[in-house]
Amino acid sequence: MPIVVAALLLSLLTGPAAAHEAEPHASIFVWNVDPWVVMPVGIAGLLYAFGSLRLWLHSRNSRGVTERSVLIWWAGWLMLAAALVSPLHFLGEHLFALHMIEHELVMAVSAPLLVLSRPVGVLLWGLPRKIRRLIRRGMKEKFVQVAWDWLIRATVATVLHGAAIWAWHAPLLFDATLTDMIVHRLQHLSFFLTALLFWWSMVWRSDRGVAAWHLFLTMLHTSTLGALIALAPRVIYPVQTQTAPDWGLTQLEDQQLAGMLMWVPGGIIYGGAALALLALWIARSSRGGFHASRFHSP
Repeated sequence: MPIVVAALLLSLLTGPAAAHEAEPHASIFVWNVDPWVVMPVGIAGLLYAFGSLRLWLHSRNSRGVTERSVLIWWAGWLMLAAALVSPLHFLGEHLFALHMIEHELVMAVSAPLLVLSRPVGVLLWGLPRKIRRLIRRGMKEKFVQVAWDWLIRATVATVLHGAAIWAWHAPLLFDATLTDMIVHRLQHLSFFLTALLFWWSMVWRSDRGVAAWHLFLTMLHTSTLGALIALAPRVIYPVQTQTAPDWGLTQLEDQQLAGMLMWVPGGIIYGGAALALLALWIARSSRGGFHASRFHSP
């Protein structure tokens, strides 16, 4: 398996770059300028920058924001921008393997980093005072708190995240994202939002032992999906892989590489997180009961 992956990657790197016939581009370095993507990502970055600056100026001891949380946030934000705004997004529309990397960056790299930074308070401080107070008031409404508590339950968050992954990788629906911009936006939005719920539940809401179990389950089903894609005997994503020959890959090889990227690197991330939480749970669960088996804010 590693030899196959290496061979396909070498073929990818040495293959000529080309766009869809309907989108002739002289360069592969095409940035995504879709305002429905660029604006939310940019606004989130600006709000966090203003919010963290205000908190530092407001408090001498920088209470509520630390250098570590800021670094974690910007690492996650940069990964999100790399996936959705950088040329990787354009290239992912032409090569299934790169499209899979884009999704893994969104769900398994950016989302957990953003969650680890606990950015809600900082983002609110980036807003004008009146809007900030209105949002805080809304967050305290009982139905909002009940809904949030339900959404971040380990089982609910795991099912929602898994359902989004499996549903959008149905061949007809996945190929539709390349021909309909609205469907493509909905795909990325559902991947990102369910990933945020999932990782928030695993990191901040659930007992570490429970979180490790749900991460292990997620590793199993995503690896299974990746294996099904990689081992399919024929091309099942004809639209997504149609330009693979321009990159020196057959359509089936492109599909196989995409499946293996979900299967192996994606599985390593979820599995590694599960093992890390399990180790922490075993090491600390006996020291302070249930609450000691949860993370503390960075």
